[in-house]
Amino acid sequence: MICRIESRIPARTRIFSNWKLCALTKNHQLFSDKDICSSVDHGCEHVCVNADESYICQCYEGFALRQDGKTCRNKDVCNSVDHGCEHVCVNTDNSYICQCYEGFVLREDEKTCKSKDICKSVNHGCEHLCVNSDDSYTCQCHDGFVLRQDGKTCRRCTEGPVDLVFVIDGSKSLGEDNFEIVKQFVSGILDTLEISPKAARVGLLQYSSEVRTEFTLRRFSTAKDMKKAVSQMKYMGRGSMTGLALRQMFERSFTETEGARPLSANIPRISIVFTDGRAQDEVSEWAARAKRSGIIIYAIGIGKAIEEELLEIASEPSYKHLFYAEDFTAMEDISEELKVQICEGNGSVRLESIKNSPLNIHSELQRADHSCT
Repeated sequence: MICRIESRIPARTRIFSNWKLCALTKNHQLFSDKDICSSVDHGCEHVCVNADESYICQCYEGFALRQDGKTCRNKDVCNSVDHGCEHVCVNTDNSYICQCYEGFVLREDEKTCKSKDICKSVNHGCEHLCVNSDDSYTCQCHDGFVLRQDGKTCRRCTEGPVDLVFVIDGSKSLGEDNFEIVKQFVSGILDTLEISPKAARVGLLQYSSEVRTEFTLRRFSTAKDMKKAVSQMKYMGRGSMTGLALRQMFERSFTETEGARPLSANIPRISIVFTDGRAQDEVSEWAARAKRSGIIIYAIGIGKAIEEELLEIASEPSYKHLFYAEDFTAMEDISEELKVQICEGNGSVRLESIKNSPLNIHSELQRADHSCT
């Protein structure tokens, strides 16, 4: 073997060139002539370096050896790949993560960012209130107002009188906690109405194994007094005689004796019937009688409510008058839609505000043609 030797090179120095590696003694004698890197398929991605009886792989500057001991990775992964991060790319060991600027959060795609406060980051156009909702927002109105069909502006519900009777389930299956939610639901509807003898008159029945009149249409003339009565309602907590409640609503609640205005006055008559389970009696006969008399019935079913019964109770078309949700988390959505419909007094508004809500409406639910302006 012949090695190129230069006297100025210190002993035991490893020399890299087109020549083989030589280890030198002070007398320039051959110490070792094994070039493992050239004699094996080392697989090093960047540089192979002989090391005694073996070799090691090394990487160029700015790169680091991977765990396989062969291949190399860029220490700055963010600058070496098309990371797709919308805001900031951060190197992490062998990979990277995307992060967002302050005031933003990472979306589920782990690439793009969304503002934590959508309402402040866009020109939402809401007249009253903008409420953040996941990746978007919704417009809402102050108490006493309802959202117009444009989904942006609000209007006060003072247009025309209405006689309204709530028929509320107080059965044992409902539970006291959910009964409180129902009471809040009723109060929310009352906030929208102009309660007075000449405008909206409201009555309320609670039913269980029997029916109890909480207050008649003539009892209260202010929303304040009415809401106080609602808050003080005692939960009955027994059976579920929905049919009996419908009968009392039809035969008594809308009589002039209890405060309803005469049919000749042509005042809309509306009943909101709330149930959370199967009735223990027949509902179809009294629901049919009430509807034939001109009473518009909205049927609201939660949880174990039976669709067949809800269809028998609700006015036609069912997609305007039947609401069903699996649990009480959807009550606010139902409330907002009913506020719009009741204030119109004819139940003919388009159900747009709930089309993307968690509400599970009857399968026939579609948009109605009449607009609420």
